[in-house]
Amino acid sequence: MINRKVILLLLFLLAPLIAGCATMVATAGGGMAENLNSAILNQDDPELVRDGAPAYLLMLDSFVEGAPENVAALSAAAELYSAYGVVFVNDPVRAQKLTSRGQAYGRRALCSAKQSICGMWNESYEGFLIRLQEVGPEEIEALYTFALSWIAYIQAHADDFAALAKLPHAQLALTRVQDIDPSYERGNVEHYLGVLDTIRPPALGGDFESGKAHFESAISASGGRDLSIKVNYARYYARTLYDRELHDRLLEEVLAADASQPGYTLFNTLAQADAELLLESADEYF
Repeated sequence: MINRKVILLLLFLLAPLIAGCATMVATAGGGMAENLNSAILNQDDPELVRDGAPAYLLMLDSFVEGAPENVAALSAAAELYSAYGVVFVNDPVRAQKLTSRGQAYGRRALCSAKQSICGMWNESYEGFLIRLQEVGPEEIEALYTFALSWIAYIQAHADDFAALAKLPHAQLALTRVQDIDPSYERGNVEHYLGVLDTIRPPALGGDFESGKAHFESAISASGGRDLSIKVNYARYYARTLYDRELHDRLLEEVLAADASQPGYTLFNTLAQADAELLLESADEYF
């Protein structure tokens, strides 16, 4: 998630400063965006990212103010607000506020991408499924962002039954992304679908056979470098099914792995911290 957000952020930030020279924008913007992107994703100090991110949230707000119907600006704001709210904010009230803003941006991005599908999130499950068929390749980025911001909102509002009731809708949106283009953000989409299939017990609609397949596919897609997949595999699949052997094996693999992987270091560092906590509490849980 972060790499696309950071790239978009830098491109929007640089464009006003060097407008009038297209070659310069392409060269400097691309290079600086790539450098900042790498610096964040390869950062092994999550607190540094936590402290620095709010400045970018405000910048993204300003970009949206200047281009209120720009899909890229709205998508960047939606993803960064959502990611920051669920990954770095411990205060539940603040997390709800930030993810609510992220969801609002995600909806606006979808509406700007295609006006005819605006408001489809208010449809029934069956109606939403039908409306999703109107979304095509041109809207895939906005649909992906919309789905992620919705999932983050639901996660931060886990005590709200009305929010939880929309979880199947968000899952349908991600599935539609996969239907449109199976290769689009494959590792991330498979990861999120794995979580969505296993976040609920089987009696409440969880599909653990499907979830296991999604997790395994996500691990394969990342070449095993994204350690957060194995942590969620253990957290949602193994724990819910009380599979202690799989749970411990996955988490021990995470802790034994080298967190410093190009493009994954930040989230791997967070994943190893989570793995330690899950293993420490395993005797009480199982």
